[in-house]
Amino acid sequence: MDDQGRFTSDPFSLGVASGDPLPDSVILWTRLVPEPFKRGGGMPDRRVPVQWTVAADEDMREIVQTGEVFAQPEHAHSVHVDVTGLESNTEYYYQFRTGGRQSSVGRTKTAPAPNARLDEFSFAFASCQAWYNGFYTAYKYMADDELDLIIHLGDYIYEYGIGPNGGERNTSVPQVYRTEPKTLDRYRLQYGLYKSDPNLQAAHASAPWIVTFDDHEVDNNWADEDPQDPDKQSVREFLQRRANGLQAYFEHMPLRPSRMPDGPDMPVYRNFTFGDLAEFNILDTRQYRSDQACGGGAKKDCKERLDPSRTILGDAQEEWLLDNLGNSTATWDIIANQVLMAEMDFERGPEEALSMDKWDGYIADRDRVLTTFEQEVRNPVVITGDFHRNFANNLKKDFDDPDSATIGTEFIGTSISSGKNGTEMDDFGRRILAENEHIKYHNAQRGYVRCTLTPDQWQTDYQVVPYVTDPGAPIHTDASFVVKDGNPGLQER
Repeated sequence: MDDQGRFTSDPFSLGVASGDPLPDSVILWTRLVPEPFKRGGGMPDRRVPVQWTVAADEDMREIVQTGEVFAQPEHAHSVHVDVTGLESNTEYYYQFRTGGRQSSVGRTKTAPAPNARLDEFSFAFASCQAWYNGFYTAYKYMADDELDLIIHLGDYIYEYGIGPNGGERNTSVPQVYRTEPKTLDRYRLQYGLYKSDPNLQAAHASAPWIVTFDDHEVDNNWADEDPQDPDKQSVREFLQRRANGLQAYFEHMPLRPSRMPDGPDMPVYRNFTFGDLAEFNILDTRQYRSDQACGGGAKKDCKERLDPSRTILGDAQEEWLLDNLGNSTATWDIIANQVLMAEMDFERGPEEALSMDKWDGYIADRDRVLTTFEQEVRNPVVITGDFHRNFANNLKKDFDDPDSATIGTEFIGTSISSGKNGTEMDDFGRRILAENEHIKYHNAQRGYVRCTLTPDQWQTDYQVVPYVTDPGAPIHTDASFVVKDGNPGLQER
């Protein structure tokens, strides 16, 4: 900034976003950061006024509301504007201004009124976007879909150092990125790099987002107060790292101020209703879980996973979830979840090997959720990230019995870029399909999942790009599945 408070370069370098839509309110987000790849972002150590405008048209002429907030240095000059008094189920456009500069225009949409009848609702979900593994091409196509909602299921960043050429992107990356993020400044730099991607910015500006984190926003495979490598970081050191990671996450996401972390604790699980058609329960499967059983990984004959005291949700979140499911009147009840809920046997032959990081490692919690699905929920659907592969699963009352009743459906979305290009089918995919009869589809390429809901059916389209290691890949629908109202289970379209 110059002496007159005017920016000499674009302070809106990370774009704009909106999120957590309610019938009368939505959160608008941006961060002032003219130099996102430098510590401090090129901002002065003082608060800066930011003007915001909401309009009914993309040209920003039919002004609905305006206001001013201050971007504070202690929050990396990010702003989270809670715009209230809006009309339900209505499309709006928004823009920020500060220091003689203006942001791009974003599109958002409020939720329908509770119990309002909806004929159709469309959303997409995504996860896992290792910046150095490839380009975010899928987000370009997601932005073009003009969705009602986008959900991100975690691993928005990865907590790893980045090489000088940016991995598959072959782009020069400053020296400060070589180290693994642990401090708040270093996490902020990681977000600056990731959010500089133009396709990610376009997707954020195209629709409201609802987000939740998984492990890599802090540390691989962390569980409550347990880091991945307790021999290398103490609990105290890890909790400080967790506090830093979660603060940086909040600073860069369109979350309500009520979700601001308090030290290492961040209240992220929450519920959203979209008329009479859909209710979303957004889970947190990291902050309250027991440490992974039997040392983690895929294990055979791990008795520890059967311990009824083990939890992936924690008591308070589980009670909240089961109450929501039991009291919902929506046609479709959705759990937005980080890790695989269905059983998945990794081992060929009669023996089983199950992943201790997934719900297979937390049997008691899963049994209670599936029992609630069976007894109280009209149309339960689980959407899941984390795996870097597409799957479509029938959720069974007893996964070991192929003839057991199907009581719900799970759609697992692949990564945006993590894992590089992937392949349509490989030996792992063939083994999983052969050993798990309730798993009906597999694809290991990159992309996102688009869902269209009506009162009569749910349709899921797996949107796949053939490569991410170069920009400009085409996209196609690799598979489509339908779930009929009142008839849980997959029907291929």
